Amino acid sequence: MPTADDSAANTDLEAVLATKGDELTRELQTLTARTDDPGGISFGKRVGDGTSVAVERLSQVAAHERLQVMLADVRRAQAKLAQGSYGECDECGARIHPDRLDALPWATHCITCASSR
Repeated sequence: MPTADDSAANTDLEAVLATKGDELTRELQTLTARTDDPGGISFGKRVGDGTSVAVERLSQVAAHERLQVMLADVRRAQAKLAQGSYGECDECGARIHPDRLDALPWATHCITCASSR
């Protein structure tokens, strides 16, 4: 039977996950916002502005992908919290170590399963 402490902890966790979800959504919106740069990327024989712009955009794409994965994990953790399965590994069903959940409240896999992803 859930206690008042469990309810308070869930409320705190809901707030942490909501805040992280909002933060990730803002970061994703920033990365996908249109720029004022009307030109494309030009590639020549020399390393120049076009190359540095291309490298920057490639790193933005990688950051965008990481943020999307993390946001999906946050949303999944929120769903698990609502379902009452928060803290259970999505893959093997084992309990996720409390230290891992303290460090990453949106963790949905135990360390063993996360390392094989």
